[in-house]
Amino acid sequence: MKTIGLLGGMSWESTALYYQQINKMVHSKLGKLHSAKVIINSVDFEEIAALQAQGLWQEAGAYLAEQAQNLEKAGADCILVCTNTMHKVAAQIEDSISIPFLHIADATAKEILSQNIGKVALLGTAFTMEQDFYKARLQDYGIDVVIPNEADRKIVHSIIYEELCLGVISPDSQQKYIAIVERLIAEGAQGVILGCTEICMLIGELKFSVPLFDTTAIHAKEAVSFSLNENKNSVSDNLHKSAAIAGNTI
Repeated sequence: MKTIGLLGGMSWESTALYYQQINKMVHSKLGKLHSAKVIINSVDFEEIAALQAQGLWQEAGAYLAEQAQNLEKAGADCILVCTNTMHKVAAQIEDSISIPFLHIADATAKEILSQNIGKVALLGTAFTMEQDFYKARLQDYGIDVVIPNEADRKIVHSIIYEELCLGVISPDSQQKYIAIVERLIAEGAQGVILGCTEICMLIGELKFSVPLFDTTAIHAKEAVSFSLNENKNSVSDNLHKSAAIAGNTI
């Protein structure tokens, strides 16, 4: 079993879900008293959020790259960044380490394609919904990505930072999210990506007419597959490389 390195704390609420889900999956597969080999480096989210608000992504990336290096030095065999938004600086982090970086969007794209879905809606922070770093990664796989309207994006973003990251689960906010998801489905979304690792706490257990793609669970599953050597050829990485090569040859 390989050791999983979790770069977390953004927020700690979702990092706790990663740890719980990874261990449950490992125990389900191996039984007995087995648990996952995990090293967690949990940063202070207030510091990261301040850099986000100021647009200091380069500085945030440099800091997280250093923390990823610390995980590698501690014995991690792979790195997961336990947040969708901070994959904006994924390249900085990946370039700073010599062990595999398991990208959350690659794992999510693989799951979407496995269900033969070509058009999905993306919920997440304003950074994730409005900027291209995440959508473009999915589009490399041939997946069409739509996002909520401006008013709905503001609602989604504010609930994440003002409630979910603080562990607050509000029935009123849940109803707002349900309405937003239903609007996206009505506009043709065949699935909905819960593209912030806290959103699953609010609507992850609800049923809609299309599948929800819980990125926390999907990312955790990818980590377990790596740890147990189930994806020997780094399927998600190869998919992304192939898609990128195909895109460059058009």
